[in-house]
Amino acid sequence: MDTAFLITTFVTLFIIVDPIALTPMFVALTRGLTPAQRRTIGLRACLAAAAILTVFALAGEAVLNFIGISMPAFRIAGGILLFLTALEMLFERRSQRREDQADLDDFPDPSIFPLAIPLLAGPGAIASVILLVGEAPGYVGTISVLGVLFAVLAIVFVFFLSAGLLERGLGKTGINIVTRLFGMLLAALAVQFVLDGLRGFGIAG
Repeated sequence: MDTAFLITTFVTLFIIVDPIALTPMFVALTRGLTPAQRRTIGLRACLAAAAILTVFALAGEAVLNFIGISMPAFRIAGGILLFLTALEMLFERRSQRREDQADLDDFPDPSIFPLAIPLLAGPGAIASVILLVGEAPGYVGTISVLGVLFAVLAIVFVFFLSAGLLERGLGKTGINIVTRLFGMLLAALAVQFVLDGLRGFGIAG
């Protein structure tokens, strides 16, 4: 498997899942809980997200074919979706939306909702795994994407374990700076997905 593709896969999934921005939310969602309870919630959320995204990685393209959507069309649509996500990151709208989704006064266990869905396995992550598996079709390509996905979710879990330290270390300003940098990278990756889709239709060279 091409090393460049693995790096692109990791960067794409890391940015779209965005564990740095999720960490302060995890702290807020688990306030008042013991470290053991936080560990349990973080692990459950990451495992649930892994299961959901694995299903879409394995069956996503088949579902698209069943309803008559070609991979080039999905690449263009997915690229546009990721670009909109990048704009939200650049203008701080994504964090506000996630905070609104994470209002859990009525939900004592946040591991499945909203942590696993939609914060970890949201529309952007689902679109990304389908696109990336489509970029590297075949058994080896699918296994490679899944391996990188599991690695990213493992990093998310580590971030959750060190949530308090990371939040204090970066501070609100540091998190905003990192989020904007990730937004720029994601915008470039999104444009690349659109160009790949246009090439699939023979529009772009």
